[in-house]
Amino acid sequence: MRLLFPAAPWCLAALLLAGPARGETIYQFRDAKGGIHLSNRKLDAHYQPMGSMRLPDGTDQGKVVPFIRYYCRRYGVDPNLVRAMVEVESGFAVAAVSPKGAAGLMQIMPGTGRDLGLADAFDGANNLEAGIRYMRSLLDAYGDARLALAAYNAGPGRVRRGGEVPDIPETRAYVEKVLARSGLR
Repeated sequence: MRLLFPAAPWCLAALLLAGPARGETIYQFRDAKGGIHLSNRKLDAHYQPMGSMRLPDGTDQGKVVPFIRYYCRRYGVDPNLVRAMVEVESGFAVAAVSPKGAAGLMQIMPGTGRDLGLADAFDGANNLEAGIRYMRSLLDAYGDARLALAAYNAGPGRVRRGGEVPDIPETRAYVEKVLARSGLR
């Protein structure tokens, strides 16, 4: 079997393990050569629903990365940047909670989650979707990965007021660490 989407087995395994859940429907089509095509839309009559997209609890990097790729492709964000963000933010732990209350894989603050329509920060797929969508908006607003990362960490108001990475040691360290791990330095 030839896979057009190399991570398809991971996605399929995660979907089957998760079972029905609130989330996004993924459509699958197997072509004449055995290639598997996945989409978030029913592109034609060949595409059939696979199920809802939800990450199981206690996931690791190997299970999370296919979802990162999927949402990064959807929102036009570099998957290496988001992978590095998730690594630094939560260490790929779906149930991570910071001392300040940020939750989930992308460590989304409760207020930001409400603004993004994120009902459950511990639903890994929905947390990734909201976090990547939010990062896309920050990249659009600041036009620069360094400033977008600073806004993600310290809040957009601080970056907007100063026009640069705020002089907050935690934020400066976060930006440098994510950029180094993403290879975007």
